[in-house]
Amino acid sequence: MSSSTPTESQDRAARRAAAPPAIRIAPSLLSCDFARIGEGVARAEDAGADWLHVDVMDGHFVPNISIGPPVVAAIGRVARVPLDVHLMIQEPARYGAAFVEAGAHMLSFHREVVADLAQAREVIAALRAAGAPQVGIALNPDTPVETLDGLLDEVDMVLIMSVFPGFGGQAFMAEVLPKVVWLRDAGFRGDIEMDGGVDGKTLPLCAAAGANVLVSGSALFREADMGQAITEYRAAATDLFMPGGGEGA
Repeated sequence: MSSSTPTESQDRAARRAAAPPAIRIAPSLLSCDFARIGEGVARAEDAGADWLHVDVMDGHFVPNISIGPPVVAAIGRVARVPLDVHLMIQEPARYGAAFVEAGAHMLSFHREVVADLAQAREVIAALRAAGAPQVGIALNPDTPVETLDGLLDEVDMVLIMSVFPGFGGQAFMAEVLPKVVWLRDAGFRGDIEMDGGVDGKTLPLCAAAGANVLVSGSALFREADMGQAITEYRAAATDLFMPGGGEGA
């Protein structure tokens, strides 16, 4: 089962060629105070966030449980920027529609929850059929990037985990940067997102390798002036971004 027709894949490729990936800074709401999540959303948006990154954990794919569709819907009711929803769950096709209805703009699922490319395409098809505006696929640090070969025309974004998923505040794993270079060298011109340990020191490495969507949680939320931090992040990423693959290897 294919997730899109040849024409749809060609249309995505044409749009990417016409408009190179934009730098996007996506504060991770996992790092805000969940008792005051609306204030965290407003703070991130007022600081200049391009997207809001929302981590959904089911206690199966990862050991933690975070939030589900009702909380995402509550965020969506007050958010002014797109919601980038990262599904760290075992059954993304089953629950994808609920997150689309909750207001997700980008829905990313993990390559590790599907056995092969055929199953991956089934999940992509299910998410698109549910109305997901954009669909991404995520890779854990120890999953070879080559497992995405054959899927790159099917997705809008690849999310490269630079920590093992499930917990915030982990140290950045620079050894995943060659995956970003591989994707750009393979001709992928969609969004590449880096998630995990991204801060003022590691963000330049991500951008130079070819990543354009930078997720930062604890590093941003602990800043006294988040707006200044986001401005500096965006300037550094814009200066160093290599859409054709960089020196991250």
